[in-house]
Amino acid sequence: QVQVVESGGGSVQAGGSLRLSCAASGYTSNIKFMGWFRQAPGKGREGVATISTGGGNTYYADSVKDRFTISISRDNAKNTLSLQMNSLKPEDTGMYYCAASTATTSRSYVPRFESSYKYWGQGTQVTVSS
Repeated sequence: QVQVVESGGGSVQAGGSLRLSCAASGYTSNIKFMGWFRQAPGKGREGVATISTGGGNTYYADSVKDRFTISISRDNAKNTLSLQMNSLKPEDTGMYYCAASTATTSRSYVPRFESSYKYWGQGTQVTVSS
């Protein structure tokens, strides 16, 4: 089993920055990808940024490219995932979830849909005011 725990959400004004962190522990040797998803009020959950556990391949939603940066590190069977969010906009508001995937894919494709992710954290709220 894998446990996923997020931290780092909060409230910020538009144009500000936040950094989210996530720790995945337990049986992590089969984890191939990790990612951040968000859900705005009244909307479905969407992939924001995802990454291979080796860090070589990433995916960013068009709405966050050049503003968000995802990174990952591994130490003693624990994966630590981070999301640096700069130039935040009110439309970035939502509940942010960290997730881990055991999926195998071809070549450099990084899964970006929630159906590919098996383990989920409880979420951390991000609120951006105008």
